[in-house]
Amino acid sequence: MKIATLLPSATEIVCALGLEGDIVAVSHECDYPPEIRGRPVAVHPSIDAALSSREIDAQVEAALRRGDPLYRVDADVLRAAAPDLVITQDLCDVCALPSLDVEAAAARLPRTPAIVRLHPHTLDDILGDIARVGGAVGRPEAAVRLADRLRARVAAVRRAVQDRPRPRVCCMEWLDPPFCAGHWMPELVECAGGREVIGRPGRPSFRVGWDEIARAAPDVVVLTVCGFDAARTVAEARALAAHPEWRRLPAVIEGRVYATDGSSFFSRSGPRVVDGVEILAAILHPDAAAWRTPPGAWTAVPTPAGASPDAGSASRA
Repeated sequence: MKIATLLPSATEIVCALGLEGDIVAVSHECDYPPEIRGRPVAVHPSIDAALSSREIDAQVEAALRRGDPLYRVDADVLRAAAPDLVITQDLCDVCALPSLDVEAAAARLPRTPAIVRLHPHTLDDILGDIARVGGAVGRPEAAVRLADRLRARVAAVRRAVQDRPRPRVCCMEWLDPPFCAGHWMPELVECAGGREVIGRPGRPSFRVGWDEIARAAPDVVVLTVCGFDAARTVAEARALAAHPEWRRLPAVIEGRVYATDGSSFFSRSGPRVVDGVEILAAILHPDAAAWRTPPGAWTAVPTPAGASPDAGSASRA
């Protein structure tokens, strides 16, 4: 079977099932596992990802207002790949190519491929998508085994943190403007022994004001920026010190702000979200973490000089 995986999570699922050799086309963001790099790229972004958070947000908003696509399909690459199966998504039109665009491109191929659409909102949905992909690629038993291993790892984290105090956590999916983290992220925080104070389980992320973040008064802030690794997140986070509400957050005052490789371990609805659970638990309860987290997956963010609970700081809800 020739498979086109047009989003990173689909690529990672297919590779985890042992079928990386069957992948004939990928998206511009498909970079894991390393063996997949160099495959024909059938999806390209219209926005320059090297821009700042603010500039990216402004370009996305302008494109959406005009009705311009954020991604484009390379029809020539897809035609040359001649896939039997295309895996796409219906979750977020900003994060990846929408399935309607994929279907339109697939309909123009000499032979129309089968299409699988991933649409996860929760951790169970992600594990269910692994089973769906396994069925579509002829590896149902391998998919069940993979999902069972992932569930066992999550259960081990839950046991390790079950009797510990749960800090108030704010995960930020974007920094300028600020967005909370949604969909499966609040659930991952709960599995890791924390309590997400803004994002809602199973619901999309949404823009929040600094006053709302201040009222939430998180004990820990975890920056899980969509599409960014830890180093770029640290660089972007320097600008947060300009906001007085940021400087007065309990998490900032106590030095409990962390940057993560959000692109690898939180934004993608694939097997590595379980690494994300382990990363969060290592951040929230380091003395309980008996597992290793991937190198470069997370780091503490230096807090600004002068951060203090001065007059006007938020009280805990």
